Amino acid sequence: MAGGVKKPVNIFRLKNLDEPKGIFNWRLWFAVTSFGLLGAARGVDEGLINGAFNSKVFQASINYDDYSKTEQANIKANVSAMVQVGSIAGALIAFLICDRIGRIWATRQLCLLWILGIAIFMGHGNNLGAVYAGRFVAGLGVGQTPVVGPVYIAEIAPASIRGLCTCIFTGCVYLGIVLAYFTNYGAQVNIGDTTPNRWLVPSSLHIIFAGLIFLLTFLQSESPRYLIKQGRHEEALRTMSRIRQLPPDHSYVVNEISAIRAAHEEELEATMGSSWTGVLKEMFLIPKNAYRLYLALTVQVLSQWSGAGSITLYAPDLFAILGIKGTNESLLVSGVFGIVKLTAALGCALFLVDVIGRKRALLLGITLQAIAVTYIAGFLTAVPELGVDDSYVLPQYEAAASRGAIAMIYLSGFGWALGWNSMQYLLTAELFPLRIRAVSTSLAMTLHFANQYGNSRAVPVLLLSTRLGGITPGGTFWFFSAVTVLGGVWVWFFVPETGGRSLESMNRLFELPWYKIGRFGNVDADRLDEAINEKHADMLDGHADHAEHSDVSDEKHGRRQASV
Repeated sequence: MAGGVKKPVNIFRLKNLDEPKGIFNWRLWFAVTSFGLLGAARGVDEGLINGAFNSKVFQASINYDDYSKTEQANIKANVSAMVQVGSIAGALIAFLICDRIGRIWATRQLCLLWILGIAIFMGHGNNLGAVYAGRFVAGLGVGQTPVVGPVYIAEIAPASIRGLCTCIFTGCVYLGIVLAYFTNYGAQVNIGDTTPNRWLVPSSLHIIFAGLIFLLTFLQSESPRYLIKQGRHEEALRTMSRIRQLPPDHSYVVNEISAIRAAHEEELEATMGSSWTGVLKEMFLIPKNAYRLYLALTVQVLSQWSGAGSITLYAPDLFAILGIKGTNESLLVSGVFGIVKLTAALGCALFLVDVIGRKRALLLGITLQAIAVTYIAGFLTAVPELGVDDSYVLPQYEAAASRGAIAMIYLSGFGWALGWNSMQYLLTAELFPLRIRAVSTSLAMTLHFANQYGNSRAVPVLLLSTRLGGITPGGTFWFFSAVTVLGGVWVWFFVPETGGRSLESMNRLFELPWYKIGRFGNVDADRLDEAINEKHADMLDGHADHAEHSDVSDEKHGRRQASV
């Protein structure tokens, strides 16, 4: 199992792949979907909170009008970002929980935390502190989802479709966003902003998803790779057999389990045991792993500060700045925005990530995103009154440019879904060796939520005029543009292509000096794959020759015995 990059995958013709019949079965897709739904945790919150906060009934419950404009911006930012604060802690503890009690029980406890936090938020009793506390507790659960979900999916998916499977998690982020946007819109139109149900009904979407995922875990099996790590080898073999729908003695299952065991034993031998100090040394002092960590952490920083996450979170406000007037209209175009991103995520999963590869899909998405945010920045610079002067009315001759900026918001979301948002989970989940996979993913997701918090906390203030301490909407988008372009350059030089490789063969991408890995790592890994395949072939030929020689010797011995 050399694990080299395979031919492009046609998702509609999986039977044509060089894989045993039946491994792409209903049980695999059911497991991937069950854990992919964890992505909805982030999506539901990002899509709901801004619309819920803008409800006049909710604002009245926390005496929002009693504060100054700057204080209101800070309160709005704090309420929106408190889930990210909790998520930082949640992501940080996720690896401990994931490695101690397994991927299944980790999912169950995070669902309970998620439900508890939303219950506190919904029952805050006109207390702003309770709003903060509830969203923080919910964040403790939500923050674990991008660790547990992608890790589990990457560990059970066949290498040939691992990109597709992991992108289902990303797709569910946008499924949550779409449902949240339209739930807000439906509540605004059909319930009206005169009763607490205007924001309570949409907020219950959190509890629906958390409860569904909790129940689905009872129909799933533990990750075979986690079982190998725990020394439960026979159970791992049975579980892999069940997921692949192949007999336990089938060569595909036996080879897959053997490769996982060999890689894990090699990791243990190389790091002299399994102590926490050994894990930390393996993460930071082994150059291959340090480079992987550098990739995973930098992806989180550049993706979050490209601004697309904030555009999702504050979509109704940004559409209002660009010329969409009215609460209902703003919520509706935000809902369409969610559909655009969901479509892009599905397109990436089905047609790009396992076809043209992770790196090309990422660069394509970044290019689209850079074009979009640069246009918006230019438009807001040309019309600096937008979002700064509440009395300003956009003149008719600027209407076409305004519609272009609104279209660019959609293009930005499309590019984000194709690129950064799909790859920040996929790359993090598949880069690391088994022994440090959970802790490394946890560290990356901690930085993910820390940057998401900083970004969501900063944007409402950045959008203010310079007189109020901001950098104006135009300045904010120029900042997003610069980070997006920087991210594209960084990806080109430093990120290798990981598509098609087994998790156990990923190490071959990092044999070169660090400054060559991004551009030449794949070529070198292919060379190593060929060498290993030739070595395996020679070993098999040697075994065959030995067996044939033994058979001939046995035959001659039998003839001599017969003649005697």
